[in-house]
Amino acid sequence: MHDLPRFALSVRQPWTWAIVHADPVKDIENRSWRRPNPALKFRGEFALHAAKGMTRDEYECAADFMADLGITAPRPAELQRGGIVGVVTLVDIVRDSDSPWYMGGCGLLLANPRPIEFIPCVGELGFFAWKPADPSVVPQPARWMLPKAEPVAPAQGELL
Repeated sequence: MHDLPRFALSVRQPWTWAIVHADPVKDIENRSWRRPNPALKFRGEFALHAAKGMTRDEYECAADFMADLGITAPRPAELQRGGIVGVVTLVDIVRDSDSPWYMGGCGLLLANPRPIEFIPCVGELGFFAWKPADPSVVPQPARWMLPKAEPVAPAQGELL
């Protein structure tokens, strides 16, 4: 199969992109996990799964947050969804951090992110044992994600 970690964690875009590509990288993944969640004990490398879903509000909120950090998020249609996009190490779980990415609650402290070639995969909640899926699981961009078509100016001599 693939020489990648057995377990994955699904994160919605564009946060997934920020973990692997932003400068500064997103070094904290915020979760609302509480004890006795067994995932709180996990440490080590895991595959990063880009969730299939992404609403316009989610995208705009994240893109605005990144813009405040001086980071330009890719356009929505450019973001890969519905598969494994990278590998990252969970170093610790913190309840406080000076990272600009920390938003309170449970923060997964991340390190050593690296992108990989996209592998279609169905996501799950929490850490999950992933397996490659048929490419049909990869969603097409919603209409709101596509660039707006530029109005075409009439050719010279054409009626409006």
